[in-house]
Amino acid sequence: MNLADKIADFACNLRYEHLPEKAIVEAKRRVIDSFGCAMGAWLSEPAKISRELASLAGEGCLTSVIGARNRTTPDMAAFANGVMFRYLDYNDTYLSKEPAHPSDNIAALLAIAETFDMPGEALILGIVAAYEVQCRLCDAYSIRKRGWDHVTYGAFSTVAGCGAMLGFSENQMVHALGLSGIAGNAMRQTRVGELSMWKGCAFANASRNGVFATLLAKCGMSGPSEIFEGEMGFFNQVSHDKFDVPHFGGTEDDEFMILKTYIKKYPAEYHSQSAVDAAEQLVAQHGKTFDIDEIEDVTIATFNASYEIIGGEPEKWRPQSRETADHSLPYITCAALVDGKVTMETFAQSRYTDEALLSLVAKTKVVPDAELDKLYPEKGIPNTITVKMKDGRVYEKRVDAPEGHALNPMNNLEVEKKFRSLASNVLAPGQVEEALETLWELDNIQDVREVFAPFVV
Repeated sequence: MNLADKIADFACNLRYEHLPEKAIVEAKRRVIDSFGCAMGAWLSEPAKISRELASLAGEGCLTSVIGARNRTTPDMAAFANGVMFRYLDYNDTYLSKEPAHPSDNIAALLAIAETFDMPGEALILGIVAAYEVQCRLCDAYSIRKRGWDHVTYGAFSTVAGCGAMLGFSENQMVHALGLSGIAGNAMRQTRVGELSMWKGCAFANASRNGVFATLLAKCGMSGPSEIFEGEMGFFNQVSHDKFDVPHFGGTEDDEFMILKTYIKKYPAEYHSQSAVDAAEQLVAQHGKTFDIDEIEDVTIATFNASYEIIGGEPEKWRPQSRETADHSLPYITCAALVDGKVTMETFAQSRYTDEALLSLVAKTKVVPDAELDKLYPEKGIPNTITVKMKDGRVYEKRVDAPEGHALNPMNNLEVEKKFRSLASNVLAPGQVEEALETLWELDNIQDVREVFAPFVV
């Protein structure tokens, strides 16, 4: 059985009744978290651009853009909603050989569920299936090291979830995987150097392509053969290595992958979450936020993946965009030390270009630590922050598993608190509470379209 057949065998035979209650609850928590992120990103420029583009579809369309009154085509809804889910870099994460944000898949699944009048149970099924495929692929092989972006795996995970919801045959699923995979290879340049708006839009494009491929396969379009093993397929052209995925799906010895993903506490790249946590604890230990003029230097010891992604490029020391700032370990850490917290305001242009703050960033070293690297990712995302003061005092703190990590998960009240803080930016208090109540009842909703009603801005 080749890899596309394995994915098809899993996704086409997964049933809602196969899902443990804890996986269903996690799926609902991820939908709540994603919709909150969408509301938090509503006023951002990429969100406005994607909504404007979606509005060009005209009258008579079936699929909702979160917060908007107009509807659009399924693929454009997947793109616009995907941009809002992802743009703040606040949606959930999975860390392995390849890091990913598996809740990115939800935009595609919502589009298919609404277009075909599906109940909430179907959406939950699609979420669990998509998470399973993306996270297992991330476990199998790092395509980042070959120059490809992690959203490349989204070409397969979105289709797996959408096809599972639509009741695809295994043959249909294999065709859909081929149609999406053949055109879904995204270059890693998206996340290298000075980052652009596209950083938060790349998976939304994978969602758009996944929905399009799913609809093509549903209408009978055949896809290229052997998308992974073929002579010009994924293994030869993208990964340059053949890899295997031992199994998909929860077993007695191995839980569904959605249970191993992490909800973010801070709106910043995930590898920095433990650095922010450590910085906040140092502020508490110091008794107040740190005065830049009193600091001699700052050292951040981190693991290799963190160093490569957010701590090793010169652009990280003087970010020129929000996207670079929220992917800069030295900037994020220094902001936490000086401000006592990291919020969306941390990534306002006026903050990441503040020369006083940047003077501290300039005195900050990021060093890869082989001992910390041994712990990643199974035992956390360890960062050690050392602040040396001019008067000789030294503050040091290491954090391995920050709040939100699978080893230290947020409880439901904390998930709700995060949702309220984001949604209240654009929704009235009554809407916020109605939205929360609706999303917690997702498994009992008969038409997914109902979830959009409380979110109209």
